[in-house]
Amino acid sequence: MFPKKNVPRWVIILIDLCISATSLLLAYLIRFDIKADADLWEKEWHILSKSLVVFFTVRLLVFYFFGIHRGLVRHTSTSDFRRLFLAVSLSSFIFAVIGLIRFKFFDGYYLFPISVLVIEYVFCMFLVTVARFTIKLWYLETQKPRDVQKRVLIYGAGISGLIAKRTIEKDALLPMEVIGFVDDNKNLKGARIEGINVIHPDRLKEVIKNEGVDQVILAIQEPDPDNQKRVVDICFENNVELKKVPSPKSWINGEFSAKQLASVNIEDLLGRKPIVLNQDALEDALKNKVILVTGAAGSIGSGLVQQIANYAPLKIVLFDQAESPMYELELELRSEFPNQDFEVVIGDIRNRERLKRVFETFNPSWVYHAAAYKHVPLMEENPSEAISTNVRGTKNLVDLALEYGIKKFIMISTDKAVNPTNVMGASKRIAEMLAQKANTEGDTQFITTRFGNVLGSNGSVIPLFKKQIAQGGPITVTDERITRFFMTIPEACQLVLEAGVMGSGGEIFVFDMGESVRIVDLAKNMIRLSGLTLGKDIEIVFTGLRPGEKLYEELLSDKESTLPTHHPKILIAKDRGVDESNYLTIERLVDAVSSSNNMELVEQMKLLVPEFISNNSEFSRLDRKK
Repeated sequence: MFPKKNVPRWVIILIDLCISATSLLLAYLIRFDIKADADLWEKEWHILSKSLVVFFTVRLLVFYFFGIHRGLVRHTSTSDFRRLFLAVSLSSFIFAVIGLIRFKFFDGYYLFPISVLVIEYVFCMFLVTVARFTIKLWYLETQKPRDVQKRVLIYGAGISGLIAKRTIEKDALLPMEVIGFVDDNKNLKGARIEGINVIHPDRLKEVIKNEGVDQVILAIQEPDPDNQKRVVDICFENNVELKKVPSPKSWINGEFSAKQLASVNIEDLLGRKPIVLNQDALEDALKNKVILVTGAAGSIGSGLVQQIANYAPLKIVLFDQAESPMYELELELRSEFPNQDFEVVIGDIRNRERLKRVFETFNPSWVYHAAAYKHVPLMEENPSEAISTNVRGTKNLVDLALEYGIKKFIMISTDKAVNPTNVMGASKRIAEMLAQKANTEGDTQFITTRFGNVLGSNGSVIPLFKKQIAQGGPITVTDERITRFFMTIPEACQLVLEAGVMGSGGEIFVFDMGESVRIVDLAKNMIRLSGLTLGKDIEIVFTGLRPGEKLYEELLSDKESTLPTHHPKILIAKDRGVDESNYLTIERLVDAVSSSNNMELVEQMKLLVPEFISNNSEFSRLDRKK
């Protein structure tokens, strides 16, 4: 076994000096072909004896200066080898300089013959390196636990993968053995990196079965989604545990620890190829501008604020009624963007006077409107609140944007506004109509963005499933057939920014959400990622559709068509428009909130949005009257 206590520093110094002496001896032996006669050796010793004191003194002082003795040999790193190289090189250079001085000004002899100096340098560098490398390997081998180890494959043979491999091997207490890399690069197929084989994903299933792989570590920071999905699916099929190397931003003091190996999130598996934004256009549009974000404490609102802060606006005004989330967001933002000016305003978009004060005080150029009630079942039970926030709140903002000559107003809508089957979706459709109508009334450009569910957002299905899994289940899914479009928070926010820049007013931008996902498949994958087995450790229970809920979401209504834009993920929906009579009906709807019952309010909403057909709701009887 390797000694548990650190070797004393003087022992390291002594070993290095012994290596230097051995190197010098080998250099002389090679110079004289190991067969010089006694007279020649005696003559050389006479010259050398006067040089030995200088040799050991210089090497000792230089090694001490570079701190060669201070490093733990068993943890020798590339920086330690760099110091060794510099120390040996400098000391040899000093020998050459002293030898030149001796030759010129003293007895006409060099300190060492040039050939000896060169050979000694090569041997010394080689031996000190080999000594440390040998001790490091000995330490790693003797300290690795001898009990059952997890056999690990690392997906990604790049820098992140190599760091993961070295970190795992360095951690003596970690019961893991890296047996190979998996990489999509065909040029690496069959190669070996640091003694480890690189296999192509085509052979992954075979290797998992033959080598008894227990775990695959995803170590590519920006993987190709299709390639990663193929690897993940194979792991799921063969009950192989998945881990990932987190982003370097989260590494402690810039160094990765094996303890930071994280569980793979469902968001990681549903991501798509990175979105390419028009960075120059975004910077031109947002730099040195005052930006107002409503609903700033929400998932999309806070994501927008963090994205906008990258473009150096003059000020970002955060507006939301949620006090505690706003406080937490402010702390996070001031830590991440210490030089950015943030203004935190607690307020409700239903309060027009509060909003007016914000417009008067800060005079924003751009408004991103993300404040809304979004939960379908809750809004089905509280139509007056959906109208008050989603309709009246939007109307307040739209009116003030016109009054104060805001440059651009970007409204965040939802796919539930398309052929709505619930109050929430209908209220967002009416909000869209307000923005479209206002675009014809002033210089402000009103732009609407419409997308589906956001992975990991507040109240979404992902946090719910995580909580249910943590509690041991069951996971509740409304219907086995139900599907939804999903997008990550960064994706959604990036596309909102891009649509805001490209829009000229009046457009409804629809985002390419990719393929819709079955919610039950989402639940099954989350169970697998948690290391559990469906039917054994946890169950899925189907509860039936909730009021207002539909099986499939849409991004376009039957009366709409789309036009392409320069961005492949953003389309423009050609809507039927909004007439003046609808606008007057919206005002009457807002005024009726305080005096009408739920049935009367929803009936007015259905007049405004003829395609609003309630599903699994008490308001379905209003549709039968038509």
